[in-house]
Amino acid sequence: MSYLYKFHERENVTVANEDYVIEMLHITKEFPGIKANDDVTLKLRRGEIHALLGENGAGKSTLMSVLFGLYQPDGGMIKKDGKEVRINDPNDANRFNIGMVHQHFKLVECFSVLDNIILGVEDTKGGFITRDAALKKVNELSEKYGLRVDPKALVSDISVGMQQRVEILKMLYRDNEVLIFDEPTAVLTPQEIDELMQIMRNFKKEGKSILFITHKLNEIMAVADRCTVLRKGKGIGTVDIKDTNEEELSKMMVGRDVQLVVDKKPAKVGETIFSVRDFTVPGRTHDKDAVKHVSFDVHKGEIVCIAGIEGNGQTELVYGITGLEKAKSGTVTLEGKDITHASIRERSKSGLSHVPEDRHKHGLVLDYSLEKNLVLQRYWQPEFSNKGIIKNDAVRKYAEKLIGDYDIRSGQGPVTIARSMSGGNQQKAIIAREVDKDPELLVAVQPTRGLDVGAIEYIHKRLIAERDSGRAVLLVSLELDEVMNLSDRILVMYEGEIVGEFDPKKTTVEELGLYMAGARRQGKEANK
Repeated sequence: MSYLYKFHERENVTVANEDYVIEMLHITKEFPGIKANDDVTLKLRRGEIHALLGENGAGKSTLMSVLFGLYQPDGGMIKKDGKEVRINDPNDANRFNIGMVHQHFKLVECFSVLDNIILGVEDTKGGFITRDAALKKVNELSEKYGLRVDPKALVSDISVGMQQRVEILKMLYRDNEVLIFDEPTAVLTPQEIDELMQIMRNFKKEGKSILFITHKLNEIMAVADRCTVLRKGKGIGTVDIKDTNEEELSKMMVGRDVQLVVDKKPAKVGETIFSVRDFTVPGRTHDKDAVKHVSFDVHKGEIVCIAGIEGNGQTELVYGITGLEKAKSGTVTLEGKDITHASIRERSKSGLSHVPEDRHKHGLVLDYSLEKNLVLQRYWQPEFSNKGIIKNDAVRKYAEKLIGDYDIRSGQGPVTIARSMSGGNQQKAIIAREVDKDPELLVAVQPTRGLDVGAIEYIHKRLIAERDSGRAVLLVSLELDEVMNLSDRILVMYEGEIVGEFDPKKTTVEELGLYMAGARRQGKEANK
């Protein structure tokens, strides 16, 4: 287990076994073509952290959406404090003091942070919203729990990690006693994950009860008291964390032994395939540069990882490389061809594939079918179109192949609307599309974000296979375990600059952490 998860000591939960704050009994929920929850029972003790574990599409988020009133169950019952209740919508859930932090945020981007937090529970005077008391409470909560945000900032202008904090503050603002966290660490930095783990422990000390959906076994081992495992919509069982380990949990989750450590041969590094020289990219507001005169190479047959705390220019660097943002200066070359000013399609045709950081904003057209999303980068090719007319049969056949090859689970197969799929299966679809293009350079940003251990194992093997076939891989990851396991070289970014280059076999996560935090720069101590 890495240094990121330091919270091994658990307080004893001194509650009677029958003291359940929430009981979900024999819950069944069906959607077209799929039974998302099949006779599932889950019981949450008062004052415990209860993990909910399962593969992508196992029904975890659906079960929690039933508890929060977003879905109505087709069968079963819910009890709160021993009494049967009906939760018709999230307002009912809030009245029962149940709050939820969603995997895909429920924020209004054009509203301020403060207005998002108080949305639906605003104080008014004379028909106008009064914000002074709300602002004071938000600031107090931010300070108490280490969730510092700018209440006046627009949600559209803040990072994904900051948006996560806003979602948590929304829940705290409503004084909820049952807290549902749906993949809460998927968008957080390692330091923020540490902080959230401690925040959850503090919630438990205050008597709050937490339902914690995650794919990360080390997080479960660090903070959970018990864990309920779902597999393909069915409840497999509930175990005490003190009586189990990561290997047993992963086997319960996927039904087989999972290789938790990446097995790879030494890299056979070839010629330089990709070069970035003196590259500068402006920040989102264009008032300062987010990437400052960065230079590096990636060779055939190697995985180079950009590591760093979120907000230090990694996102803008990738935007500049892939064409999502116009570079201010410098050059980008792929196989000797200057693609600095090329369009996104031209870069794609030149052999660049991109697994984006935000799968909803840049990875998928959510209201398109799965099959349409799988050919977004290739629909104009003769294989899929003739004189501008899409060959639907060819697209369907291709989609069915990728769905099988990459185990993309969807209720209606190729015609499933992307929006209705689980986050992990959406991610699998993007990776399938980008890897199957057989690129010269694969730029993968957080490729395993939101994936279960079985899917992570598979994606890691695909990335290693790309490397071993002579492809170049540029990996951007906030997961230091992933960085250390996959990389052949590590470049650390801090405040828009490359501050160190490392061989993962000759460094430690502690050393990387110092460079990521700006405490060191290669060759000299930073004046911080």
